[in-house]
Amino acid sequence: MILRVPADSLALGARLAALAQPGEVIALSGPLGAGKTSIARGLLSALGLQTEAPSPSFAIVQPYAPPEVRIPVVHVDLYRIEHPDEAEELGLDDARSDALLVVEWPERLGEAMWRDALWLTLEMLPDGARALTARVPEAWKERWSST
Repeated sequence: MILRVPADSLALGARLAALAQPGEVIALSGPLGAGKTSIARGLLSALGLQTEAPSPSFAIVQPYAPPEVRIPVVHVDLYRIEHPDEAEELGLDDARSDALLVVEWPERLGEAMWRDALWLTLEMLPDGARALTARVPEAWKERWSST
């Protein structure tokens, strides 16, 4: 999939919001500036967030709960995590039990942590567009085909 302009990333996030459920993980991978946070912002906006979602780069974990959003969401940015052991104190397993996890920089904890995640990888193209590839787990196969 090609995301030609930033609005395409927001729109993809909105489509994901209609499909995602608590207990699932959407992993967003790609270099700085690739549009990971834009996808997350589109998702959060479509779930009802009235303000622009901040990047959780410094907070690392940014939770959202009803009535602010339709379903609980935990937006995570692992960019500053240098070793997987550091993530234990973030409580991601507990958060995942009743919230949708949207994780930027998931590779910081290794792919094994996110085996059942919808894993989206963004690549920056020379013309400024983004190429998106998806690793789609079984639970997402039918839903992903509608995006």
